[in-house]
Amino acid sequence: MFVAALLVGAISLQLFVPEQLSDENAPAARSARVVADALNSALGTSANPQATLDAFAQALGASEAIRFRPDGASRPPPVEVQTPIGRVPRWFVDLLTIPEIGASFPVRIEGKQVGQIIFSPDLSADIFEKWIGFVAITFSAVALTLLTGIIAHFTAGAVLRPLQDLGEGLTRMRGGDYKQLIPQSGPPEIRRSAEEANELARTLCRLSQDNRGLLRRIVSLQDDERRDMARELHDELGPLLFGIRAKAVALLEAIPHGNLQLAASADGILQSVEALQQANRRILDRLRPLYIQELGLENSIETLLQYARAQAPGLKLVSQIDGRLNAIEGLLSQTVYRVIQESITNVLRHARARSVTVEASMKAAELIVEVSDDGIGLPKDSVFGRGLTGMQERARALSGTLELVRKDGRTIVRCCLPVGDSALG
Repeated sequence: MFVAALLVGAISLQLFVPEQLSDENAPAARSARVVADALNSALGTSANPQATLDAFAQALGASEAIRFRPDGASRPPPVEVQTPIGRVPRWFVDLLTIPEIGASFPVRIEGKQVGQIIFSPDLSADIFEKWIGFVAITFSAVALTLLTGIIAHFTAGAVLRPLQDLGEGLTRMRGGDYKQLIPQSGPPEIRRSAEEANELARTLCRLSQDNRGLLRRIVSLQDDERRDMARELHDELGPLLFGIRAKAVALLEAIPHGNLQLAASADGILQSVEALQQANRRILDRLRPLYIQELGLENSIETLLQYARAQAPGLKLVSQIDGRLNAIEGLLSQTVYRVIQESITNVLRHARARSVTVEASMKAAELIVEVSDDGIGLPKDSVFGRGLTGMQERARALSGTLELVRKDGRTIVRCCLPVGDSALG
């Protein structure tokens, strides 16, 4: 707009100013011709033409638009146009393309030219008027541009701020944060969109809460089922194995010393029964760890890690367990134990790792569990197996997150769980 205003002003000056100046000074040019004719007539009838001419030139003066210039006199230099606000720039004068307005008429005495009547109007006032108009257009354009920019800034801000709030709210919704609603401001269309997005957030929040409740119920049912299965294995299979072991020991003691083949068979039965008892204890530990209630979560995890060291003597296993974990209970403590248990089991079965680090700590209102190893890691585009899927469901049931990342040559299972007052014992 600023450039357009300047162009319009410049074009207007070039189109209309030359014709205007010519029309304004045309009567004065005709008057100069009349003066020259009258002077020549007077000189022709005068007894002393030179004295008459001198008197006429003195009467005209030097500052008039119409003046007498004797032959041989040099032309005066052009006078720069001065205004109350300073000199008019030369580029502006050139922009006006002032036409040739002046005129000259010969003055003769006895048929010989002795000078000229010069018509040279002073255009300072006209140029000053045009300069003031151009400056006014320029400042008006600048003021209009600034005003338009300010209006556009506040108008765009009034529209873009609600749009930005709407975009940020949708981003939060995509990340699973449905509690912080979007401010309803701006034009009616944006307010309606924000209202619809907030209603969608409320619906998703209810569905998310229902989903977490269902997951928590499913996990609780799974734990109950594992507890019942562990009780059945302990109460039914345990005594049977103990009875078989006792009878195998009695049979081994009753075999004569010379019957080596029968003794070897009885010893094999005894070793198989002991292996079944150890397998039964491992299954019971996986189905329902009894150590959490008796020993506390910290000692239960250390016991789990001792079993892992016994199964893989060459594995370097380092643990950093926060003692404050003993204060949590219920589903949260079981989830922490299960995450570490499943992660260690995966390392022993698949990772071919040489070192494992287990960290469990409480930071503010969050419990963080990390199990990292230097094994081969998971193949690209691999999906979670049953164990990792179960851990992820447990974390989601508690409004937590579980992620599996590969960083600096190590595979990291990271689980973050919120800790509320109800989870603390």
